[in-house]
Amino acid sequence: MRLAQVLYSQGFGTRRECDALIGAGLVRVGGAVCDAPDAEVSTDGLVFEVRGETWPYHAKALIVLHKPAGYECSQRPRDHPSVLTLLPAPLRRRDVQPVGRLDADTTGLLLLTDDGALIHRLTSPKRHVAKVYEVQCKHPVDVPQVERLLAGVVLHDDAATVRAAACEATGTCTLRLTLTEGKYHQVKRMVAAVGNRVEGLHRSTFGALALPFDLPSGGWRWLDGPEVLGA
Repeated sequence: MRLAQVLYSQGFGTRRECDALIGAGLVRVGGAVCDAPDAEVSTDGLVFEVRGETWPYHAKALIVLHKPAGYECSQRPRDHPSVLTLLPAPLRRRDVQPVGRLDADTTGLLLLTDDGALIHRLTSPKRHVAKVYEVQCKHPVDVPQVERLLAGVVLHDDAATVRAAACEATGTCTLRLTLTEGKYHQVKRMVAAVGNRVEGLHRSTFGALALPFDLPSGGWRWLDGPEVLGA
């Protein structure tokens, strides 16, 4: 692939802007400056530098973000900044999108990708991809509450019964809840349905992927591919 096309595909600007970056000597491949936009490069395992920043080539972007509280999973946020502002400009230009949504006050594992087919696959109700949430409740969690969440509850404005795929108390006022569907404010509404209230919510896993323990709040990293999700 032409080097200029590589930069364009990775979100480094318009075709003309990518040509200019290369012509100005701001791009390195294999540690050496390459100032020829038409230079042919192999994308297999390609890692290049733009203005001193290392960037791996990915035909499709898939990243994990440790979402902080106070950010909305939307391109057009209403009350808080968008999570997309936490990403570098090339990823934003690639139009990566959150895979599902977390509420503004919810923290934890958020996937983002520019692969529309993957978003559909991971969010389809037919797939039953498991998400695990760590829940801080206002009142003590008791056995009847856990049993009701496992058996299924009816939400305030939805006649369908929803149930947790798994649920356990992890402390006096905390529980771990596993869901395989994604209704609006589902965790909060389920906990309210059993007479408690969510005071804090954190997503710790998505499919087979756990939030990396060393990924700081607001940080992100590349994932090699959807196979890491086991979904």
